[in-house]
Amino acid sequence: MTTTAVERPAPGGTTDRARRGRVAGLAVLAVLLVLAAAASLAVGARALTPAEVWHGLSAAPEADQRLTEIRLIVRTVRVPRTVLAVVAGIALGVGGALIQGYTRNPIADTGLLGINAGASFAVVSGIALLGLTDPFQYVWLAFLGAALSGAVVFGLSSIGRGAGNPLTLALAGQGIAVFLAAMTTAVSLTDKASLNALRFWNSGSTAGVGFDVIWPVTAFIAAGLLLALTTLPAVNLLNLGEDVARGLGVNAARSRTAGIVAITLLAGAATAACGPIAFLGLMVAHVARHLTGPDYRWLVPYAGLLGAVVLLVCDIVGRLVVRPGELDAGVVVSLLGAPFFAVLVWRGKFKNT
Repeated sequence: MTTTAVERPAPGGTTDRARRGRVAGLAVLAVLLVLAAAASLAVGARALTPAEVWHGLSAAPEADQRLTEIRLIVRTVRVPRTVLAVVAGIALGVGGALIQGYTRNPIADTGLLGINAGASFAVVSGIALLGLTDPFQYVWLAFLGAALSGAVVFGLSSIGRGAGNPLTLALAGQGIAVFLAAMTTAVSLTDKASLNALRFWNSGSTAGVGFDVIWPVTAFIAAGLLLALTTLPAVNLLNLGEDVARGLGVNAARSRTAGIVAITLLAGAATAACGPIAFLGLMVAHVARHLTGPDYRWLVPYAGLLGAVVLLVCDIVGRLVVRPGELDAGVVVSLLGAPFFAVLVWRGKFKNT
């Protein structure tokens, strides 16, 4: 009698074959990220060969003016820009996936918590009221504004009859975002310096930020990632319904609090460093869900890597399309994200999945 091999489900309901496929997918995304980072170092107003990029990364200062110029371009301009694109892309990708999971809303983005609006209002207020002129100071004000906005939205959604309801969270976020956007406009229109700074910062760019900003921002993002990873099993259960999650031992309030804190750290830090970049988290979360299914233990790592790759590629495209000038990465992401959002609505993906 012959026996037929039966594929045994692995823990978590996935088969060994599916697990191997997902691991392979992560490896492919990691390779794409490395290739995109290498292209980011080579592409710009002045194109560099791989040998010149390597020289810029590894060589010591020397008398040759051309090689010294290459070294400065690579180390002081393109390396910080590439690192920030990777870090911010991961943060926005993971944040986008988590906010969709916690709100059970497939068109939710990190801006839903009023994070972008809070950061913008803090920036213009600091310039108008405190006379700040250093972009390094903008970053900390933006992060503070994003964090406070996220905390207020979560606090409002946690009181009253609709406490804990994903719809309440979305409505609170939109209400705070609209209010802060109006206040930002009012302040910026009365102060020319604030208006000029807001126009630059609101475009969403990875350029012009040094490691004095990148390293502290990365620390906040790392903390947000670690907290996010601890919440993934709970997110899976919460998406089955809060009653089911409670029956399986999940403290819904504690889990949602941890998730919102993680999202605020991730999106707030990325927005503070780059300015608001719309649609990125929305797009990569949907692509990741298509590749992995609804399991957030896989969806979130995929969304993070996809976010980094997409932001890097959009930044590179922005440098190429209007050379010798460039488009900010946030503009290119929006040009890609707006039709993506329209397709989601057209195909009916606005319904909960």
